[in-house]
Amino acid sequence: MATEETILLTQATQEGETRVNIRVIDLIAGLATKEVEGVAKLRGTFGERAKEVLGKKVQHSKGIYTKQNETGDIAIEAYVELNYGVSVPKVAHAIQEHIKSQIHAMMDLEIASVDVHVTDIISEKTTTEIDPNNLFGEQSEEGATK
Repeated sequence: MATEETILLTQATQEGETRVNIRVIDLIAGLATKEVEGVAKLRGTFGERAKEVLGKKVQHSKGIYTKQNETGDIAIEAYVELNYGVSVPKVAHAIQEHIKSQIHAMMDLEIASVDVHVTDIISEKTTTEIDPNNLFGEQSEEGATK
């Protein structure tokens, strides 16, 4: 079994130490990303999307990957799909700032970098009204005689 990565929040004292699983940071970053206006959704891996299709619970941290290097710097990568019509640089910058501020507020951690990868642009869905009596759009005899 692989060991879970944890991050030391405070220096060890006589009372103990505080360690946080790296998935907690992923979760905070994922929720922060979803709060940014213009973000359609986070983009997970193929396996995560397959689980979602099969009815598994939607993960709030999908599409977020956190790494800590040997010097202790924390780097986050966010894979997102944006709504059509938004300014990509502005939304990406807002994602970076919001992730950093939320993690700092909740965990008192400084994030070295947040890389935003825009994987897709989602257009608005157009609604079409379907007449159940005329599924194929054929004109009725009444419409043809008018």
